[in-house]
Amino acid sequence: MVEDGFRKKADAAPIVELSGVISLIGRFPALAGLDLTINDGEIVVLRGPNGAGKTTLLRLCAGLAPLNDGVGRIMDLDLGDRVQRRRIRRQAGMLSQQTFLYDELTVEENLQFWATANRADPEAIEPVLDRLDLGRRLRTVKVSGLSTGQRRRASLAVMVCRRPKLWLLDEPHAGLDRAGRDFVDDLVGHAVRFGATVLIASHDVERAEELATRTVQMAGGRVLVDTNTRGESDRQEDLDAS
Repeated sequence: MVEDGFRKKADAAPIVELSGVISLIGRFPALAGLDLTINDGEIVVLRGPNGAGKTTLLRLCAGLAPLNDGVGRIMDLDLGDRVQRRRIRRQAGMLSQQTFLYDELTVEENLQFWATANRADPEAIEPVLDRLDLGRRLRTVKVSGLSTGQRRRASLAVMVCRRPKLWLLDEPHAGLDRAGRDFVDDLVGHAVRFGATVLIASHDVERAEELATRTVQMAGGRVLVDTNTRGESDRQEDLDAS
């Protein structure tokens, strides 16, 4: 497993602290007074219908969506401060329909770029390529020539090379076969074991909730229900067994 790409786990502390947060898309409040706290090492699954604000919440936590009102801190950095928001972007990793890959570069070149940018060990690239089934035929293929599922695999590989402390996953199982979905689950478990915190928005609710320590139900840009799904000891037993 590609454990060397992850940070060692730190003591539990708030990673996401949002209070009365409003985030506008145009004039529409995609987040409308949202309150949410997520501690270090948690795996939190977001549920809710389309338009509930799940993707906007992920983008806000990544420093990509605006904080128009309220108070927001991500990894103890202020979302309302432009300089600190740029630091959030460097420390958070988001997997979404926007792949953050360079189409004109090959899969391997994309990984080399992100590994260098994040001062990762270049030798970590090879096992990542192999584990995501990108190592032989696809490593020299330009991203522009990849299928949707292959792009998703390449994006996951970049996530590992970037070593983010906060993983923000928007429909992480989409476009993947069963083996790929299983690998995503394995990757999330190992990421948390080695120091990451994970926030997932997924329509594959049953699979996502098997990973989760908490489930957050959203509607209208707010949190309606926040439920602990498993205790810390239960999750740690699962991680130790993986």
